[in-house]
Amino acid sequence: MASNSGASPAFAQDTRLSTPERQMLDELFRLNYEELRGLAASVRRLDANATLSPATLVHEAWLKLANSGIPAPLAQLHFKRLAAKVMRQIVTDAARRRIADKRGGASVFITLDDSLNVPVPCDRQILALEKALADLNEVNPRQVSLVEMRCFGGLDVAQAAEVLGLSKTQVGRDWRAVKAWLTVQLRAEA
Repeated sequence: MASNSGASPAFAQDTRLSTPERQMLDELFRLNYEELRGLAASVRRLDANATLSPATLVHEAWLKLANSGIPAPLAQLHFKRLAAKVMRQIVTDAARRRIADKRGGASVFITLDDSLNVPVPCDRQILALEKALADLNEVNPRQVSLVEMRCFGGLDVAQAAEVLGLSKTQVGRDWRAVKAWLTVQLRAEA
């Protein structure tokens, strides 16, 4: 399969997607590549222990999406929602791998550059967030989707409302509620 316009990587054609579906997914990826890379960079800045570069995170997300058999047509905001969910999974899996004892999971990231002035969450905090989101998913899957869209997908309240089919007011209320709930859950884990 030929590469689209240089932004998206060329991969072997997946037999689960028909040619028109794959072309549509390739086009969505191409159109959103720079934005997804920017989001991956911001996710990476939040995880100082990250071993994935922003480009690698985006390309791994692309591989998962391309091999998932996503049905066509897919709106751009729904594509971003799926990409956010996949990037969350990849970041969580990477944190789990780093924690594994066989890879020195007890090690702590230390920086000698005080000018960074960025909070340094550890892998355990990422896994605590994942656990909190899994617990929340049992009660309110919509709020988990909202966290994915806002934190991993970069969607604003209006875009999230459009994807969820809700009013901006309702999404704003959900966002405030889920932030407060996550704060309590993550403090209890600390």
